[in-house]
Amino acid sequence: MAETNSRSWQFNRQVNLSVLIQLILLASLIVGSWVNLQRQLDLLQRDVTMLLQCQENLQQKLESLSAKSVTYEYRLRAIEKYLPKADIAEGRFGH
Repeated sequence: MAETNSRSWQFNRQVNLSVLIQLILLASLIVGSWVNLQRQLDLLQRDVTMLLQCQENLQQKLESLSAKSVTYEYRLRAIEKYLPKADIAEGRFGH
């Protein structure tokens, strides 16, 4: 009977050790996945920050171009006002 109890105990110990090893492996996979997700989130945050900075720079350039466009439009209107009958092809600017 002692031999049967000894074998049963060894079997249970092996099952428990197997479950313990599986739990350790599962925990290491969870921790590894979490660390990987944190790294990916850091990279994503860096990329989004760079994208927002580029968008801000582009917005500033577009505003500058818009202001220049308005300025050039007023200049063209002023030129058209002072030279209503300009004949540029012949090189004459008539009044």
